[in-house]
Amino acid sequence: MFPDRIARRLDETDVQRIAVIKPTAFGDVVQSLPILGALAERFPGARVSWVISEPLSELVAGHPVLDEWIVYRRRGGWRQWRQLLATLRSRRFDLVFDLQGLLRTAVMTRATAAPLRIGLETAREGSGLACHGLLEDTGRQVPAHRRYWRVAEFLGMGDLTPRAGLEISRSEHAWADVMTRQLGERVVAIHPGARWETKRWPIEHFAAVGVHAIREHGASLLLVGSPDERVAAARLKELILRQATDGRVENLAGQTGLKKLAAVLSAVDVVVTNDSGPMHLAAAVETPVVGVFTCTTARRSGPPGDRHVLIETSVTCGGSYHKRCPHRGDRHLACLQDVSAAEACEGLDRLLGDVPAIVRTKVA
Repeated sequence: MFPDRIARRLDETDVQRIAVIKPTAFGDVVQSLPILGALAERFPGARVSWVISEPLSELVAGHPVLDEWIVYRRRGGWRQWRQLLATLRSRRFDLVFDLQGLLRTAVMTRATAAPLRIGLETAREGSGLACHGLLEDTGRQVPAHRRYWRVAEFLGMGDLTPRAGLEISRSEHAWADVMTRQLGERVVAIHPGARWETKRWPIEHFAAVGVHAIREHGASLLLVGSPDERVAAARLKELILRQATDGRVENLAGQTGLKKLAAVLSAVDVVVTNDSGPMHLAAAVETPVVGVFTCTTARRSGPPGDRHVLIETSVTCGGSYHKRCPHRGDRHLACLQDVSAAEACEGLDRLLGDVPAIVRTKVA
């Protein structure tokens, strides 16, 4: 169905029940949250549901616009899968957006039997066949945040200000405020982890930035991450304190849920991070980031706005989006070493020194 025909069908549909299908990918879920505000403005009386994986359900829980979140268990058995599809059918949705674009979400989308099902041009594995049409200008070369906001533009709500609308409780904010006040007036958070090996900037480089923050800015450090990243964060703390023995470093990796993590990131001055979910979470709560991009690019995967410093590699295969490095020998993971600690320290100086932030791209 062509875009104009999708628009006509939308105008002809009495939209009372809407589903957003975006179950996985931490950073992408955060970047797609602003469309909820657009849905509320366009369809003020509609009931809105979100299909979300269990580990990420905190991101949508309690959202002021959302009426329910339907949990998708990725490692669930056939029985749970059938129950999910039956739940989707029973809701009788009028409008469905598949923002994931994979075979499993295509099955979910088709199961809704909604009269209008819309996807993105990034759809893979034949998932576009479950939709009546794909939104234009949503291909892989389009920045992710821009790609998701195309939903708002399609609905005629593109002039709204995109806001994630994360619901962080007073108690979570209070906990984060106490934590940061105990560390001092200036606090820098560091997230050294990432799911892809090609995104994991060396721990030694993060340590150099942490030492710089302590010595040059009198900052204390908060190390954040998932339970799987706690060992790496502990190693990072050890390296930092070996060089800055009087520094204050707190390791919170594995000790916060997603809402507490958001509260912590909103309470610090700057976040130094790989291209990761916490990077986008920090941007969503309006905390500036120093972001390191190796196998991905700042243009396609970076947060929007001009308050961040985003640094890219200059190696020829940079931005290739390989989860594992295809090279061997001296070229193996060369992108990780190409971005120097000095560049990130310079970015940190800009953000802590009230110097206008930049998007720093090394690629010619």
